[in-house]
Amino acid sequence: MRAICLYLHMHQPYRVKQYSIFNVARDHDYWEPDFYSKQSNERIFKKVAEKSYRPMLSLIERKIKETDGAFKVSLSITGTWLDQAQAYEPELLIQIRRLIKTGCVEIVGETYYHSLAFFHSLPEFEAQVEKHQSRIEELFGFKTKVFRNTEFAYNDALGHWIDTEGFNKFGFKGCLTEGWDKVLGWRSPNHVYKAPGSVNTKLLLKNYRLSDDIAFRFSDRKWKEWPLTVEKFQGWADMDCLRGNLVNLFMDFETFGENQWADTGIFEFMDKFITDWLSVYENKFFTCSEALDSEDAVDEVAMPSTVTWADTERDLSAWDGNSMQKEAEDTLYNMRDDILATGDQRLIEDWRRLTTSDHPYYMCTKYWNDGDVHAYFSPYDSPYDAFMYFMNAIRDLDYRLLNNQLKKQQRSTN
Repeated sequence: MRAICLYLHMHQPYRVKQYSIFNVARDHDYWEPDFYSKQSNERIFKKVAEKSYRPMLSLIERKIKETDGAFKVSLSITGTWLDQAQAYEPELLIQIRRLIKTGCVEIVGETYYHSLAFFHSLPEFEAQVEKHQSRIEELFGFKTKVFRNTEFAYNDALGHWIDTEGFNKFGFKGCLTEGWDKVLGWRSPNHVYKAPGSVNTKLLLKNYRLSDDIAFRFSDRKWKEWPLTVEKFQGWADMDCLRGNLVNLFMDFETFGENQWADTGIFEFMDKFITDWLSVYENKFFTCSEALDSEDAVDEVAMPSTVTWADTERDLSAWDGNSMQKEAEDTLYNMRDDILATGDQRLIEDWRRLTTSDHPYYMCTKYWNDGDVHAYFSPYDSPYDAFMYFMNAIRDLDYRLLNNQLKKQQRSTN
């Protein structure tokens, strides 16, 4: 038996509009600029829905039917994506609901706001995980059983949390993360592993070479292996199975149609690859839960330092590598207790949207290839603009917080 575990991540942030210092204390809406602006959440979501979400969800549904359920896939869907889908493209939620009812699609748990809260506030992290699990169950009738942290950010401390609190509170039996050479050493990512000393937590590690061949290199004409054909890729997958029978292909859902445009042939490639892989008797597709259950953990994998799936360093430097990012995140999380104490749901929601990891990502000042990737995804002209608009929103949050506290004092004295 040889299996592919295909996992696709669906996320769209709420982007802060061009929020100037003159907006502070006057305009408390940070999120809804003009429809045609670079930061328009509605325009961007509708564009990606047209190019990626609808056609790829339709392809998944069709392949499940064509293969009589042999094709399976796992999705992680952030709360900010769900909220925007409900507001702008609600038929996407209907599509996903149909897919889940087939029994061939699993939803993976995560933080509701796609935040890095685990590294700043454990209570906030757990609150967002709980909110996400509840929302998935409410919308789709599905309880998440496998966890992935934002940007695959994982270390031994998170492994311990999943093995204890994650298992006891949320029922998580495993976690997804990056199969990075520096932590695996000579070992292959094509096996099930576990966190050091864990009882309940298994790990699925991304096969980043094969995943990135599709996600990043598929349309790169400078790549020596371009064009990537199904026959070539299946040959590589066959060879990789000599190092273990579980190939974890983990990537962004937007790979299909948005990051790799339709005219590159990405949809036709995936359509044919699914068919051809399953045409071999011993080949299967697994959901993440099935992959975790497919074998006992072959070894422990220690990650004392945080590993992510971003940039060449595979660490947190994409989000905390400069002083702007550190100041933005520290200021934001230092407000948490006071914000929550207000009980003001709109204020709390605005604060939590600012915990989304995309905001510090846009402030990254790296150069070369990593810098190009950050610039490609950013809706701002520079990292400094991203920092300025974000911090202006923080200033307005401070103003609203102070107003809220003054009103409470006035009520208590009257």
